[in-house]
Amino acid sequence: MSSTRVLIVDDQLLFAESLRKVLQMDADDLEVIGIAYDGRDAIAAVERDHPDVVLMDVRMPVMDGVEATKIIRQRFPDIHIVVLTTFDDDAYVYEALQHGAEGYLLKDIPPEELIASIRSIVAGGVTISPAIARKLVLRGYIPASDLDDESAEQTDEMLATLSRREHEVLLLIRDGLDNPEIAADLSLSEQTVRNYVSSIYAKLGVEKRSQAVRIARDRLGPPREESE
Repeated sequence: MSSTRVLIVDDQLLFAESLRKVLQMDADDLEVIGIAYDGRDAIAAVERDHPDVVLMDVRMPVMDGVEATKIIRQRFPDIHIVVLTTFDDDAYVYEALQHGAEGYLLKDIPPEELIASIRSIVAGGVTISPAIARKLVLRGYIPASDLDDESAEQTDEMLATLSRREHEVLLLIRDGLDNPEIAADLSLSEQTVRNYVSSIYAKLGVEKRSQAVRIARDRLGPPREESE
């Protein structure tokens, strides 16, 4: 079976060389054919060497990884691009995926998981780091159904930390009730409801009501009027 040809694109020489060694030692089916140090170099290397997979950093001089991803995918739609970076900024993530990246992974990923992700993407999959995937769901960029098992499990674990009363409040938030309506429904003061809502936000790692609603609807089911 032929090897998968991999191009590494990263302006940090030490990281790039270390990654090359890891792939060469731990993956017989992956062949690192070169290293580029910015987006423009990456485009030239792709045109010259025709890799199967590009491991693309985001923030680089001359041309960043998002712009390079866009150009490469336009010119070479069959080449797989995996963003591999230290940055989980929402804008970078969503833009890279919009431009055709098939993976968005953080550099602290264990080597064996990176290798498995590359193989999965070559086979037709899409791989996103769990923490990033959850952020994309919260921002409404992707549906919760696109979460992998690990990301979904993390969200469910956070939901499990809610108290019984917090769970009740979250379900009413999901159903579209505002704080005064929740207070009336549960025979609580509005201040008590506000306290519960703040605690729910903290436990779920969200900042807005819409994000809590999205989690509740994705993981706990649709609002009552939709399920009846």
